[in-house]
Amino acid sequence: MSPHTPLNDDEAADRAHRVEALLERVESMTDPDARATVTELLQPLLELYGEGLSRIMAAAAAVSGTTLVDTLAADELVAHLLLLHGLHPSDAETRVREAVERAAPQLGGATAELVGVEGGVARVRLRGRGGCRSSAPAMRATLEEAIRDAAPEVARVEVEEAAPPPAVIPADSLLRGRTGARTS
Repeated sequence: MSPHTPLNDDEAADRAHRVEALLERVESMTDPDARATVTELLQPLLELYGEGLSRIMAAAAAVSGTTLVDTLAADELVAHLLLLHGLHPSDAETRVREAVERAAPQLGGATAELVGVEGGVARVRLRGRGGCRSSAPAMRATLEEAIRDAAPEVARVEVEEAAPPPAVIPADSLLRGRTGARTS
């Protein structure tokens, strides 16, 4: 067996997409026996890899505490594998909050804040669109994608737009307008 050559992030993403495509092909198989056999093979294989990851994470936590565990979970590919097997060290709310923060630069000046995650629903408040109303759907899509990537167990993302703050007209500008009208 030859030594393993680590994949870069793009190669890992390509492999993940390939796995998804192959799983779709399995699901669309017309031969129910073939589909059942492949599914029967994949289930214990995933369970075995999940058990291995569980032991790695337990050993990492025992040796170095949360530092190594958090470092492992910060790697995008490892994080997805940990999520797949229910081993990610951060709860859904923490991961959603971090996803909202990471999405901030893509919101065109608007800000988003996590209201909460409850019952499989993530609620986010969007403030100050800063652009035209037509950008709201794009910002919503950006937030939804970031949240689903970070917390696939979230079934629904609700993005509410906060009401804009009331317009404040400085009192002195009102008085200037009045005094100017009196002198005319």
